Amino acid sequence: MSRVAIFRGSDPIDVTIRALEAIKADLDIVLSTEKPILIKPNYITARHPSTGVTTDGRVIEGVVKFLKEQGKNNIIIGEGSGWADTFEAFRIAGVDKVAERWNVRLMDLNKDVFVEVYPPNPLALRRIKVARTVLESIIVSIPKLKLHRLATVTLGLKNMMGTLASKGSMHNGRLNENIADLASILKPSLTVIDGIIAGEGHETSENPVKMDLVIAGTDPVATDAVGAAVMGVSPAEVKHLVLAEKKGLGICRLENIEIIGEPIERVKRKFSRSLLSKILTRRIESHYS
Repeated sequence: MSRVAIFRGSDPIDVTIRALEAIKADLDIVLSTEKPILIKPNYITARHPSTGVTTDGRVIEGVVKFLKEQGKNNIIIGEGSGWADTFEAFRIAGVDKVAERWNVRLMDLNKDVFVEVYPPNPLALRRIKVARTVLESIIVSIPKLKLHRLATVTLGLKNMMGTLASKGSMHNGRLNENIADLASILKPSLTVIDGIIAGEGHETSENPVKMDLVIAGTDPVATDAVGAAVMGVSPAEVKHLVLAEKKGLGICRLENIEIIGEPIERVKRKFSRSLLSKILTRRIESHYS
């Protein structure tokens, strides 16, 4: 069974560290190499985390503090924003101050060197250009807990799209297959979902939901599945998670996931979805049935 931690608290830094400490035995394995560690938040746009759209800088700080206490010093916070200047997004979220306090490098992945890679046994994505720094690092994905119009949820796996040279090319009618294929080459070693202030409606709707949660795990599929369930979405409804499990990238079924900390039923809330999301979900379900 995969293990996923759910912790709740009023201090985002503290609750993040508690969640990571709960899965420390798993982390000791994935952090055992000397490769650089890339922390990849979600800054699709330059909105304050209180809007429910972007990653809370305090969760990032909790991750950085934990890693530093484990003796990890080669840490990069990297993002390639799709709709904004990446460094402006860092500033608005307070990530520039986090990097300064902890002597961590900030990086705009949009300006990195891109390498063409070929996902193994692709469902749809035969080749894609990825920022080289990501390919050379241990990946820590720190997405926002929120819904998405096309992918149902946007969590740790979909967050990897911010590392690509052409993010829009993923939205070619086979988004779910593309996300699963991308996960086969960019599989996060650690996913830490920022559920401090989550987002319902859709990915940029700015409908914040105060949850005071952090969800963490080393199985990226299982962690995203738990994140979906916390928002009242069945993981079986999230097609890129189902496909990723079929590709052997992790566990999607909740009955095969051990929850540490808060039970899902105690913290879950039924998130309201946009009308477009509901229509597209029905079309996707019809396609897969």
